[in-house]
Amino acid sequence: MNEIELKIHQLRDALTHHNYRYYVLSDPELSDKLFDEMMAELEQLETAHPQFADPHSPTQRVGSDISKEFTQVAHVYPMLSLGNTYSEAEVSEFYERTERALNEPFEIIAELKYDGTSISVTYESGRLVRAVTRGDGANGDDVTANVKTIRSIPLTLMGDSYPESFEIRGEILMPWHVFEQLNKEREAQEEPLLANPRNAASGTLKQLNPKVVASRKLDAYFYYMMGEQLPTTTHYDNMNEARRWGFKVPDTMRKCNSLQEVFDYIAYWDVERKNLPVATDGIVLKVNALRQQKNLGFTAKSPRWAISYKFQAERAATTLNSVSFQVGRTGAVTPVANLEAVQLSGTTVRRASLHNDDIIQSLDLYIGDQVFVEKGGEIIPKIVGVDKEARFMIGDKVSFVKNCPECNTPLVREAGEAAYYCPNEFGCPPQIKGRIEHFVTRKALNIGTGPETVDAFYKAGLITDVADLYTLQSAAMLNIEGWQAKSVNNLLKSVEESKQIPFARVLFGLGIRFVGETVAKRLAINFHSIENLSEATFEQLTNTDEIGERIAQSVISYFANEKNSDLVARLKAAGLQMAIAEEQLAAQSDKLKGLAIVISGTFEQHSRDEYKTMIEQHGGKNVASVSGKTSFIVAGDNMGPAKLEKAKKLNIKVINESELLKMIQ
Repeated sequence: MNEIELKIHQLRDALTHHNYRYYVLSDPELSDKLFDEMMAELEQLETAHPQFADPHSPTQRVGSDISKEFTQVAHVYPMLSLGNTYSEAEVSEFYERTERALNEPFEIIAELKYDGTSISVTYESGRLVRAVTRGDGANGDDVTANVKTIRSIPLTLMGDSYPESFEIRGEILMPWHVFEQLNKEREAQEEPLLANPRNAASGTLKQLNPKVVASRKLDAYFYYMMGEQLPTTTHYDNMNEARRWGFKVPDTMRKCNSLQEVFDYIAYWDVERKNLPVATDGIVLKVNALRQQKNLGFTAKSPRWAISYKFQAERAATTLNSVSFQVGRTGAVTPVANLEAVQLSGTTVRRASLHNDDIIQSLDLYIGDQVFVEKGGEIIPKIVGVDKEARFMIGDKVSFVKNCPECNTPLVREAGEAAYYCPNEFGCPPQIKGRIEHFVTRKALNIGTGPETVDAFYKAGLITDVADLYTLQSAAMLNIEGWQAKSVNNLLKSVEESKQIPFARVLFGLGIRFVGETVAKRLAINFHSIENLSEATFEQLTNTDEIGERIAQSVISYFANEKNSDLVARLKAAGLQMAIAEEQLAAQSDKLKGLAIVISGTFEQHSRDEYKTMIEQHGGKNVASVSGKTSFIVAGDNMGPAKLEKAKKLNIKVINESELLKMIQ
């Protein structure tokens, strides 16, 4: 190693050390000026000697100007969400349930639940190789380039005791002071304000330009490690090891050996969390021993060995200045209260949802009222009460508008529904744009665009419905301000790729009222094609599992409208999947028709989700809990003891995965 290369390595090691001291330990050993001078020296040496370049060098944290689309990556371990509790009674139930299931001593690790965006980072040979967002739990976006700009996330690990390969999960956060400064800048430029640090962090992480991400000064706290060769057998000790390798692991973790210790932890942080530099929204409780975690296993959506306790929503009083009305994609009109700015849960609140006319009437609101605002997990808070004793010089009584605020069409309210609707679905701009925005979302057609593009293209007359996306021309798109050849090609490529999206997601993307993801999937499986569905009778629809009268009538009304039928025909002509693929159809049967089946435990030959898909393909119905209506249980390893006990009590048959596969072969 020559003198120049040695100097580069020395500077990199020193900067990595000081970066850790400053961003992780918050205990710097040298001034910002000296740090910047060392960084500048390293940059100069790397520029002059490119043969010594290293993507993990501290100089690479500033981010590149090169923008590239995110790619989807499958999670090695699914990123499941935690079950939520909102009371100490529910925490007690979790603790007692764990006690019964394990029937042996156990420790609970209590941690703060940080309110940001989840990230999973993979390290190999001590180097960061990949960072992936939660996504849908099975697949997420590869945001490695952006994550490398976050200074509290180590690019290379300290020491040498780490596994050859492992995954660590954490929360990307925007500190309060950064969030407030960012909103001040946006306000000065008359840009829309960011709702909260969570959304700000999530939006920043999805920026295509890592240089922008670097400028936002995001932070990251880590809370769980996964892998085949973890250093210890407990979660608590693993995270302490991770801290020694350079990760920012909160020192607020506590071991609890009793339910009372859990409650003491909750009580302390319910108050003290307001002094933290980042947003929190609850407490996470985890069984400590990894062996016990494995024995407790998972439900379909979350681990049985962990749960989150949500803090009670904060409340503040402020003045109601006015009420505006917004129109959604289904035509539903939502009233929004415009408020005197007030601090709530660490953010400045200026708007609150009033939901519907019934809520307005029950609150008996007047302009100028002092109102109580509450914010739980919602982006837009809600008004929960009025201080009527404080009324003085109040204005007009708040009443619901009679006509659509966008197109002036008289509103309608259907029997049994709380919402007013604008019936002008093909002439009301928010409804038109809203349907297109819904159609392009990831869970539907996954076309790489968003509300701003939809709005610009709509105003330019390029799109008036979703079928127009498939007739877009490059020349016309290039006339839109800010659009260049690369962005045009990317969008057209994304539109073309959407033609391979399965029928169930296309059906969901049409935006038929009351037809969500699950219902769309059920309709696709039962009717196989858009033609069959469009011709289905009310009786055929309601005879389908999970399809009630309201959904059935909505589907019939949709296809009875000539404009919708024309739209579907245009989409089919464009090449979209309007029927279940033949290979999927060939795999279907009625071997499990009419059977309600519970899946429990872990399996060797297929995953739990794969078995659920098989059950649906063969006419069966997946159910979550054991009851007298359960046909049988498919049991794997670590089946929940409560389910097994209930099955015996109700005399319900329990089979293994081999027996299920034999049934459907």
